[in-house]
Amino acid sequence: MIFILAYDDNKARLEGIELLINHTPDMHCLGAFEDCNKIVQQVTNLKPDIVLMDIDMPKINGIEALKLIKKNTPNVAVIMQTVFDDDDKIFAALQAGASGYYLKKTAPEKLIEGIREVAQGGAYMTPSIAMKVLTIFQNIDKNNQQKVKNNFNLTEREIEILSLLVEGLNYKAIAERFGISWHTVNAHTKKIYEKLHVHSAQEAVAKAVKQNII
Repeated sequence: MIFILAYDDNKARLEGIELLINHTPDMHCLGAFEDCNKIVQQVTNLKPDIVLMDIDMPKINGIEALKLIKKNTPNVAVIMQTVFDDDDKIFAALQAGASGYYLKKTAPEKLIEGIREVAQGGAYMTPSIAMKVLTIFQNIDKNNQQKVKNNFNLTEREIEILSLLVEGLNYKAIAERFGISWHTVNAHTKKIYEKLHVHSAQEAVAKAVKQNII
């Protein structure tokens, strides 16, 4: 069972998310809140596996709330949700430790799929968000990229897998792409974490973005 907290200042949408989660057999919504004023207390006491966080929250915004969660309960994964695919917010969220980033127009079944992926230790991004990240990468100087890769001693396969994580592919999709098992992908990602000195897929993606590794 995946335990979830949801935050959204739109009451109707918040109720819809709660209903969607509670009607999914392997998920349960522990609470749904319209602001983040008691975020630390709520996350600490209710102990969710995943938090769904709206970026544009009143008083304490979603990114600040994300930082509070990661500071006080670093093992709790946070998936950001927003109306607009703003570049600055995307990277601010990834650098703060977000496990995923999706647009509110994302289909419910895709959101559920993304939650499951994050619960398994992966990262999830709406395809359009992933494309934005890739577009920025295409403008990075190739020589500088190679220098950064060499600094981390990433193998060719590890670079390929990290690239696909940045694109938003889950472990299953990566395994199918290379014709290998899910467990082999998981083994490669653990090596990537060790070399990048990170502890999760979202941190690896954030570091790849920030330091131009891909």
